[in-house]
Amino acid sequence: MADLVRRLAVARGDEPADLVVRGGRVLSVFTREWLETDIAIAEGYVAGLGDYEGTEEVDATGRYVVPGFVDAHMHLESPKLLPDEFARLVLPLGTTAVVADPHELANVLGTDGVHWLLDFCAELPLDVYFMASSSVPASRFESPRRALNEGDLQGLLRRRRVLGLAEMMNFPGVIAGDEDELTKLGLTGATHVDGHAPGVVGKQLNAYAAAGIRSDHEARTVEEGRERLRVGMWVLIREASMARNLQALLPLVEEYGTSRIAFCTDDKDPDDIAENGHINGMVRDAVAAGIAPEDALVLGSLNPALWHGLDHLGALAPGYQADVLLLPDLESFRPEVVLKRGRPVEEIARSEVPEWVKHTVRIGPVAAERFRIVWPNEAKARVIGLVPDQVVTESLVEEPTVRDGEAVADPPRDLAKIAVIERHLGTGRVGLGFVRGFGLERGALGSTVAHDAHNLVVVGTNDADMARVVEQLGELGGGIVAVDDGEVLAELPLPVGGLLADLPLAEVVERSRACTEAAERLGCRGATPFLTMSFLALSVIPSLKITDQGLVDVDRFELVPLEANDLDHKAG
Repeated sequence: MADLVRRLAVARGDEPADLVVRGGRVLSVFTREWLETDIAIAEGYVAGLGDYEGTEEVDATGRYVVPGFVDAHMHLESPKLLPDEFARLVLPLGTTAVVADPHELANVLGTDGVHWLLDFCAELPLDVYFMASSSVPASRFESPRRALNEGDLQGLLRRRRVLGLAEMMNFPGVIAGDEDELTKLGLTGATHVDGHAPGVVGKQLNAYAAAGIRSDHEARTVEEGRERLRVGMWVLIREASMARNLQALLPLVEEYGTSRIAFCTDDKDPDDIAENGHINGMVRDAVAAGIAPEDALVLGSLNPALWHGLDHLGALAPGYQADVLLLPDLESFRPEVVLKRGRPVEEIARSEVPEWVKHTVRIGPVAAERFRIVWPNEAKARVIGLVPDQVVTESLVEEPTVRDGEAVADPPRDLAKIAVIERHLGTGRVGLGFVRGFGLERGALGSTVAHDAHNLVVVGTNDADMARVVEQLGELGGGIVAVDDGEVLAELPLPVGGLLADLPLAEVVERSRACTEAAERLGCRGATPFLTMSFLALSVIPSLKITDQGLVDVDRFELVPLEANDLDHKAG
């Protein structure tokens, strides 16, 4: 109350502001106007726009003054950084708030891990809001440490800064009216729900929206986005390190304006953020593609806040939190000054990590023989086909390469082996398959980041290197590794849940980049080989995926054998 009383006094001009941002062109996100005005800030909030006196001043002459960026949907675990290091990375880029789904850590550490993450983020200068992870596991075909039950979700929904229910990934279950999925939607506090419905259209989409799910970040085409807007859903345009949908969906903005559209990053690698930006990079690329700067800025600030009901964020107007960016131009969108709650961001202290969030890779020795696939000579095989820059895959049926009764990887045919090894409970369970599209010519890649259950995934051209990758990941306690002829070429240790590094930002970026470069030397195509690999284990994104339980035909939503039968008609 005392803060509000002072803010009102400053707004009336009766008291000086704590800080005045003077001389800039201020964006009104409500009218899309650039206002020649000053901003008075008191107690971390905007008190007023106009001619004010202040104890301190920031000279914004010649600068564009805009609200801080808000990421509408992301996973804190994807940059592989502890949250304090993530804040150090994105705050200078203008991202001042994010809405996170912590289902990565929830799959590994359960709700204890999520509560730890919430507590870890509580004192950061970056505002981190959460959605309660609705899909742990994402489907019955995945094997997390343990499933989250209704009580777990209800406990999370009671936490401060938890806004609602995170992406409902089991879209087949929702559409079919599965009792467990509908129970989640009926929980107290679950009236605000994010969606996840790749490829869902027509009556199936009607059913999904009728369940009360009002957003989706999985639209890949204008047609899919248009249909979502027409049924009242928000389209969260995603530009991740792998799934890049920005350019495909920007025509929606030209067609309908900015209403019910917002920007999100979902999953971005740390080196990608360091080199290409975060939400500011999406704004930059949208403007370069012909979107008006005012519209692009709204998509990256006001609209994410509107979708999530964060009524104090996303604008520079009286009563809004004073998250202020000073931009030198409307081309690069890299801020010269970032004010968080009306103050420059100070050095962020490094936080301690408890031991119990580590040591999560529980696997015994895995010999090369474990990856051997005995094969009948006449049978064809199901093969996962990569789609460039997308998390969806093709379901191919091809003749495998068979030697001495064994189906093997065949680099000249761009055919690699893939395996997922259960790593939470030490069951020894391994799913085996083939993947086309990596371009891997030799060696093997592995990671304990394998959406969403985060078991251990490895892709390779020979069984010995695949076994060496698994051995090294066990020694690291989690991470990403590239191996060739038994030699570790590059590695990034991720000891916190097998998902996060406990290293400084610069070292994580350097090691992440080194792993990508090592994968490229082994022949990998595409910008994000490890992120691409991690999504091959996600059993709720079409069409063919693999978990420790085996191959998953997502279109039919069932486990299928590696050996294809006569009923399989999808040509490779």
